[in-house]
Amino acid sequence: MVVCGDDGLAHRLAAELRGVYGEQVTLVVPPSERTVRPPVVGRARAASAALLGVVTAAVGRAGGQAVGGGEPAGSIRVVEAAEATEAKLAEAGVEQAAALALVYDDDETNIRGALTARRLNPRLRLVLRLYNRRLGQHIEELLDQAATLATGLGDIGLDASTTVLSDADTAAPALAAAAVAGTTKVVQAEGLLLRAVERPPARPGQAPPSGLATLALLSSTGNDPAGADGSEGGGEQGPLLLPDAAAVREARGRGTVVLEQVSFAGPSLPSGRGAVPSFASLFSRRLRWSLAGLVGCVAALAVALTLVTGQHPLYATYITLLDLFAINEPALHQSTARQILQLLSGLIGLLLLPVLLAAVLEALGTFRSASALRKPPRGLGGHVVLLGLGKIGTRVLTRLRELHIPVVCVEADPEARGLATARRLRVPVVLGDVTQEGVLEAAKIHRAHALLAVTSADTTNLEAALYARSVRPDLRVVLRLYDDDFATAVYRTLRAAHPHASTRSRSVSHLAAPAFAGAMMGRQILGAIPVERRVLLFAAVDVAGHPQLEDKTVGQAFRAGAWRVLALDRTARDERRDDRREEPAAEEAYEDGRAGGASGWVWDLPDTYVLQKDDRVVLAATRRGLAELLGRRSRERAGT
Repeated sequence: MVVCGDDGLAHRLAAELRGVYGEQVTLVVPPSERTVRPPVVGRARAASAALLGVVTAAVGRAGGQAVGGGEPAGSIRVVEAAEATEAKLAEAGVEQAAALALVYDDDETNIRGALTARRLNPRLRLVLRLYNRRLGQHIEELLDQAATLATGLGDIGLDASTTVLSDADTAAPALAAAAVAGTTKVVQAEGLLLRAVERPPARPGQAPPSGLATLALLSSTGNDPAGADGSEGGGEQGPLLLPDAAAVREARGRGTVVLEQVSFAGPSLPSGRGAVPSFASLFSRRLRWSLAGLVGCVAALAVALTLVTGQHPLYATYITLLDLFAINEPALHQSTARQILQLLSGLIGLLLLPVLLAAVLEALGTFRSASALRKPPRGLGGHVVLLGLGKIGTRVLTRLRELHIPVVCVEADPEARGLATARRLRVPVVLGDVTQEGVLEAAKIHRAHALLAVTSADTTNLEAALYARSVRPDLRVVLRLYDDDFATAVYRTLRAAHPHASTRSRSVSHLAAPAFAGAMMGRQILGAIPVERRVLLFAAVDVAGHPQLEDKTVGQAFRAGAWRVLALDRTARDERRDDRREEPAAEEAYEDGRAGGASGWVWDLPDTYVLQKDDRVVLAATRRGLAELLGRRSRERAGT
């Protein structure tokens, strides 16, 4: 396996492939002076190695060279290069590699490297990190077509496929779910919507959690079921993934993660028509009352004129409007009452002019603000304060708006990529440095429901969390923290200072690495759901070739702590969507399900159902469990 990247995701992915899947990995990274957080990478490798009981040699650097100069068993070979050029890819062994992951932060760099690698090795399995999803679909088609022409095969198959993933898309659902109490964790792919929900510990005598399946038992804690240890890293007890029925019954004081529902969770993003202001939003409340008062005065004058002159009400109203706009003849030689009414109409006409001018100015200002950044409205409360509108923040904002959750964004960079999305969704934005006094106050942090800090700087996220807690000690806080040790220390300190408040920490690279690693192993990873700081993977797997699944009942195929069969694909084999490019939109999948179920997935499988060779199933699996499934099949192929 070859991994090319310039940030923490590359290091975590290499550690994942080596420590969990036991693969030989070549890591192509920039020179040592540009490497991102090498001490954290070393700890990540050591943690993965300890998890499986294997010995992983630490990769160090001295004078720009790998320590030891050789490649001992269990090591990760490092090639230093500013980017993945043809020469460096050849040096990394791409021509003989099974898979290549290009996870640079720049989309263009990844595309250039993928085109070069496909030319060097047409049978190479490619995994690309691209933020632009539409461009990613076209790149998949292009690279797969190139592989087909180069190999002369009608179908390049899974081993030479191209998979485009986004760390932002992988992490956004988890970050959004952590910020809102009761909001579910969702994985969407192939028209499926997998929904998992956290539930607090059951009270004595209370029935066990209902749902399709219990995915995990959380760390035991009364106030905050998301982690008893410092940063959801698995404290003394730690989370128990995919427990069996006995473990669920015997669990005391532990929250659960339950697969509760599989359905469409909400509408898509608002269309452009949603950005047009309503009539009520054009004018302020004070101006609307002023207009209403003037209308009432005109009606009263019309009624009075009808009573004085005995004319028809419509004609009296017409005469009153003429007097109001000063275009009627003076009421000379008429009754005193008629003259007084004309003077009053003229006076009201003078009052009407500034009101009409204010209405025009407010309407123009409202239409102008529809294309500009909005400010947090007065009286706003119960919202989520989102700190950072970069790649991750933009995806999180989109997810929160899909869930109809009010959001106020805080961004220091006036050129941030997420500002256009916030403007289109008409989300209030506060421009300013969160470390400066008054910025969080402008975002109404004192009335907010949660703070979600997802900037790329751990210290900035921490500073914002500490300041927000000083304003609201009970505020729910979600931090994006890269360093596991740092996240553990932060969590424990915050929990000791605010024992009744909820704190979460999430690492984007930690959430994304399992999905990238699974794609490199040649399996379609539907998504990942975080369970504290561990990850539960969902994958679509063909039963054929897996002795752990083939000719076994669903109950027999279940292995506690490793994998569990959740659903069966009833679609005919030649009609299955094996290519991610053919994934339908969520709305289309929902409509298909309502129309009669075109998806073909069965979620209420009995434990007695026997899995056949031609079946395809959706598995919930731990990283070790999925690695065992993939590794055993790889060894069988090698033996044949």
